[in-house]
Amino acid sequence: MRLSTVRLYDERGTAAARQERDELVLLPYSDVGELLSSGDDWPERAAAEDGDRISLSTASLAPVVPHPNKIVCLGLNYATHIKEMDRATPAHPTLFAKYDGSLVGPYDDVHIPPVSDDLDWEAELGVVIGHRARHVSPDQALSHVAGYTVLNDVTVRDWQHRTREFLSGKTFEATTPVGPSLVTPDELPRGASGLTISCLVDGTTMQKSNTADLLFDVAAIIAYVSTIITLLPGDLIATGTPGGVGAGRDPKVFLRPGQELVTVVEGIGELRNTVVKDRW
Repeated sequence: MRLSTVRLYDERGTAAARQERDELVLLPYSDVGELLSSGDDWPERAAAEDGDRISLSTASLAPVVPHPNKIVCLGLNYATHIKEMDRATPAHPTLFAKYDGSLVGPYDDVHIPPVSDDLDWEAELGVVIGHRARHVSPDQALSHVAGYTVLNDVTVRDWQHRTREFLSGKTFEATTPVGPSLVTPDELPRGASGLTISCLVDGTTMQKSNTADLLFDVAAIIAYVSTIITLLPGDLIATGTPGGVGAGRDPKVFLRPGQELVTVVEGIGELRNTVVKDRW
């Protein structure tokens, strides 16, 4: 099953929707996050409920979960990225956070902030939590996953490196595309492992790797984070990026206005975003 959040441009604002071939079936929830929070039987209801239908090709999609309770991100989770950033291999997951103001839809513009020209790409597998998770073991962890999505952790590098903490470079507004859908685990390999992940800028491949190369896999990440804090339905986890980022190149390369950023995870979907200069 594939679930999206669609913009309606009426008093409802947005709605959760189930994809059926080339249509979206609108569900009686304001977004996918509300659906996931509506009870543990959400998969059965999402599969069975019917509603108005709109064309997938003309739909405007919002971030798959527009307002997650938390967005937990991993740094340094592929060996190739650890090497290019000249960092030691971490013994434990490297965690940081984002706020929901950073999120944009799968085809929305990505904004370069007026204070920096160092905007960098980071293709990532996204994990969406479907059931409350606290102190879960790695063996239990995948049962708490609602599904998987595509994310690009677009980063303002000079602000990221102002201090030892990542946050300031990671959560600028309108920089993080997510979507186009949440794909439920039954449609993918266990833990979404073994999927090709790639990032292209104006048609040139900048990153290409495989989710099997994660240093900490999805189950390990959920178990670790749930030891620290309760994961809630709709929470979003960004699992880290492979090598090939702009800051890891010599000379460094960053995104420029007008460029097209395409992020793909095999079996899940693609993001297609135009880079623009933020006017605010």
